[in-house]
Amino acid sequence: MAHNRTIGILIFDDAEELDFVGPYEVFTMSNEMYGHSGKPKPDRVILISENGKTVTCAKGMRVEADCSIADAPKLDVLLIPGGQGTRREVLNQPLLDWVAKVSATCEWVTSVCTGSLVLTAAGPAKGKRVTTHWAFIETLRERGEASEVLEKVRYVRDGNVVTSAGVSAGIDMALWLTGQMHGEDHARFTQHGMQYDPAPPYAAAV
Repeated sequence: MAHNRTIGILIFDDAEELDFVGPYEVFTMSNEMYGHSGKPKPDRVILISENGKTVTCAKGMRVEADCSIADAPKLDVLLIPGGQGTRREVLNQPLLDWVAKVSATCEWVTSVCTGSLVLTAAGPAKGKRVTTHWAFIETLRERGEASEVLEKVRYVRDGNVVTSAGVSAGIDMALWLTGQMHGEDHARFTQHGMQYDPAPPYAAAV
């Protein structure tokens, strides 16, 4: 069966691990839940680095890319994680140009945490309502590229651009996106498969 969508996740040195591993788990678990139901797995999920090589993430995890930006297939969904690496990549014009070009034909363009910095700089989120990690809210506002930077929300949708707050918020955003692509029932089925139940958020003291 041909994949319904190709979901591309950009990775780079000093990307925050859970920013992309969380959504990767959601999208691939969605596929697994289709498999458990005896249905074909609809989505292809790939990791893309600028040069196609392994990256070293913010906490030291080394991750191998599936392809480079030069040989990446056509994407239906693009996800850009955050992390300290975004401060460098926002000055990487060839990468920003690629993000702008690819986003123009994507169904959904998304970011987690400070990945919104790359999306606003590259163009897809410029002039849109966005969010980011709580500690980066004011910095992103000062750049003046977004129409509004919202705080105390898990994710924000403006057209086909969806940005989420920091780290674990990417899981919530990816589950919402799964609901948009495959229906709310399947998104709940996927959440159940992940055993992701964020309430209460911290129970160690109970």
